[in-house]
Amino acid sequence: MSKITKISNLARLRLTPSEDEKFSAQLDSVFKYMEILNEVDTSQVEPTSQVTGLTNVMREDEVEGDFCTKDELLGQSPLPVDRGQIRVKKVL
Repeated sequence: MSKITKISNLARLRLTPSEDEKFSAQLDSVFKYMEILNEVDTSQVEPTSQVTGLTNVMREDEVEGDFCTKDELLGQSPLPVDRGQIRVKKVL
């Protein structure tokens, strides 16, 4: 079984013989390029998960405005309330 046949089976793809031949050649090119990349010395390169320099912008959560109480919110529900929770139909 060729590499491309195995991969196409795993991906549940049906390839024609011409596609099998075409993609096998392309995959071989990728593998050859990966061999070249494996020869590059990266021992002095720091691992990175982000290359754009962006960082997370975080702020503290702040409560703004007046809010209803839990009982007021539950009182607005068109569905029945049971033990402080809105009762909904079973979802199976």
